Amino acid sequence: MKYLIVVAGPTASGKTELGIKLAQHFDTSILSADSRQFYREMIIGTAKPTEEELAQAEHLFINNLSIHDNYSVGDYERDALKALDEIYKEKEVAVMVGGSGLYIQAVCEGLNEFPKASQEIRDELTKTYEKHGIWMLQKELKEVDPDYYEFVDTNNHQRLIRALEIYRASGKPYSSFRDQEKTERSFIPIYIVLDWDRDDLYDKINLRVDVMMKDGLLAEMEGLYDHKDLNALQTVGYQEFFGYKNGDYDVYEAIRLIKRNSRRYAKRQMTWFRKIEEAGFYHPEEMDKILRFVKIEMGIEVPPLEDENSVDEGDEEMDEEVDFEPIDDFYTD
Repeated sequence: MKYLIVVAGPTASGKTELGIKLAQHFDTSILSADSRQFYREMIIGTAKPTEEELAQAEHLFINNLSIHDNYSVGDYERDALKALDEIYKEKEVAVMVGGSGLYIQAVCEGLNEFPKASQEIRDELTKTYEKHGIWMLQKELKEVDPDYYEFVDTNNHQRLIRALEIYRASGKPYSSFRDQEKTERSFIPIYIVLDWDRDDLYDKINLRVDVMMKDGLLAEMEGLYDHKDLNALQTVGYQEFFGYKNGDYDVYEAIRLIKRNSRRYAKRQMTWFRKIEEAGFYHPEEMDKILRFVKIEMGIEVPPLEDENSVDEGDEEMDEEVDFEPIDDFYTD
């Protein structure tokens, strides 16, 4: 049997480091499922693995595209499955690392089929966006499909238009088409979701943005400004700086918005990943527990933990779902 270990979680949660450790442990390759890390021109703002990290394990789907390339989640599904077929010729295990839930779902479960919308509907939504701005799309989606609104990237107008055109064409919310029967795969996915205390994660996100600024994020943004309308750049961490370049606000406000929107994005990511019932939720430092979980999922017999049968009075409280509602004015420099 073949296995795909999926390391998922919110931005800045430590997915890259854990993925490398697992790839080294199982002597295998890593497929990136971060839809922004595909693009060669987007370096600092996507928090790609460093050259040292890339050298520690084979990474696929990083720097494999240009921002000018048209590349869909369907293209990724096809290419990732082909790459896995090659890995499985010699290995029993592969690792996938990323925070793009839709791309992970496409590989592990297959893409859902959606009704086709007319060009007229798309043109109408595009005109709404151009005339009134993204807030109008956000407002409509929140009203007609609050479930999808909870985890879609609300700063990506193309994602919003896509969801709304499905709703207008069918009269049913986009989210209602997402629970279709899973496509049978030749491998078994094993999901590991990195789970953090909310405040600790927010600290890491804020610090990451500060480090990006020190590493030259502003210069990278300025070099991409002429291409700001490309689909690849419709994402958190880039759009905020384009607003600064447009003269809408100063650079300090751009930094604040990146931190705030990154925290909101982390919330949406966790909303998506918490729906994976078979996933194991761990802190990235719990390597022993993670390996144990993976081996159990593979059917490998492992000895019980010393405290496996013990009862912690605080377990019930800790098992409750964490409220990831971001604090808008949370800002530390």
